[in-house]
Amino acid sequence: MKKILFFDVDGTLYNSDKKLPASAKEAIFKARENGHEIAIATGRAPFMIKDILEELEIDTYVTFNGQYVVYQGKVVYTDQIDNETLTEILEFGAQRNHPLVFLNEKEMIATESDYESVESSLATLQYPYPQIDPQYYLHTPVYQTLVFIEEEEQPIYEQQFPQVQFIRWHPFSCDVLPAGGSKANGIRKLLEKINFPVEDVITFGDGLNDIEMLSEFGYSVAMENGHERAKEAASMITGHVDNGGLADAMKKLKLI
Repeated sequence: MKKILFFDVDGTLYNSDKKLPASAKEAIFKARENGHEIAIATGRAPFMIKDILEELEIDTYVTFNGQYVVYQGKVVYTDQIDNETLTEILEFGAQRNHPLVFLNEKEMIATESDYESVESSLATLQYPYPQIDPQYYLHTPVYQTLVFIEEEEQPIYEQQFPQVQFIRWHPFSCDVLPAGGSKANGIRKLLEKINFPVEDVITFGDGLNDIEMLSEFGYSVAMENGHERAKEAASMITGHVDNGGLADAMKKLKLI
C-alpha cells in the first residue's frame, strides 16, 4: 500500500558531515520506484534545501517546522507570527543584547551585525552571516524567526511570550513558531489538501522539532543519533545516520 514518507534533513538525511549517504539516496529512489511518495519535513527554509530537493528529485516539502508547505511544487499552506508580536520580541531581545534572524522562502536577514552566536550557529547549517535589516519583517513576509539565546534564558522568553513557541535547535538559538505550529501541523495541512490517510504516513527524524511528527502519524522512525525525547516519541529506533541507519529502517519496514 502506498505510503508518504516524510524525512527530516539534518541528522536524518544528512550525516554528521552534512552529506547525504549513498545508502540513503539509493533507498529513497528505490522506495519511490516501489510506489511510495517522498517528502521533506524540516526546520530549514526552502532555499536551504534546494540541493537535496534537486538531488532526490523531491517537490513536496514541509519547511520552517510547518510554516511553509509545498505539494508537488505548489504552495498549499503558510503560517506567520503577527508583526505586533515580532516587534515585541525584537524589542525584548534588544534590551538583553539578543539578535533575531528573519527567514522566508528566499532568504534570511539579521537584525544586528557581528554576533558570535549568530555566526557560529548558522555555520552549522553552512550559511554565512546574513545581511542586516531590523525592519525586514515589516515589509516582507517572514515564515520563521530565530532568536539567539542560551538555554538558561529560554524560560524568560517563554513566560513573556506565551502566544509563541521556542524550539531549540542549537545551544545558542531557538526557532520561534506560532502557538500550535509544528512539522506535524504542516503535514496535517498537506494531508487534508490531498485527502491522504494519516495512518499511511511514515515519519523519520532525530530532533526536538521532530517530536510531534514522530508521535502523531501512522508509524515513525527515530535515528540512534537523535535526541532522547525524539527516540521516546518514535515507533522504532534505527541505527546512526553515519552508519546507514536510514536505509536499514526502510528495509525493515519493507519500503525497499
